This record gives sequence, structure tokens and C-alpha cells, in this order.
Amino acid sequence: MAHVVGPKGQVVIAKEIRDRLGVGPGWVALQRLAGDHVEVYFIPPEHRKSLKGSLAGHVKVRVAPGQEWDRARDTAWEKAAKTKIGAGERVS
Repeated sequence: MAHVVGPKGQVVIAKEIRDRLGVGPGWVALQRLAGDHVEVYFIPPEHRKSLKGSLAGHVKVRVAPGQEWDRARDTAWEKAAKTKIGAGERVS
């Protein structure tokens, strides 16, 4: 696939390549000189959708904010630390 460089130095990324990589409008193209050629890496834009509630279907426990939440968080951290470090050690 050969493309002609435009008068402003612009190059078109072939549609087949954009489709295969999922590249769309708003993506950032990072360019790097690698010897005698250019490497192009594409970075997707940040999403603009809210993630609020996206895990609601997977959560089985509801905890009210405040002291109840603090206790639940501390208990979860304690359990995770014991699992990671070992059941015999107390984590402070």
C-alpha cells in the first residue's frame, strides 16, 4: 500500500490498518524515528462515559456511607493483607 505524502507532509493511514487497530477520530499518533523508518503508535482518547454503577450487577453487599463503610473497608483490607502476607501475621 503506497500513499503519496501531501503538500503539508501529511500521510494517510490506510483504512484497513485503522480498522484492524481500532483507530478512530481523537486518537493520538505517537511517532518515533527508528533507524531509517518511522514507527507510529496509537493512543486511544480517554473515555467520556461515566462508570458509575457499571459493577452494580456484580456487587452482592451494600454498605451505607459513614462508620459502617469504614468498618467494612478496614475488614476488607485486613482480609486482603492476611491473604497476601499469611494468615499467621497481624497487619496494623
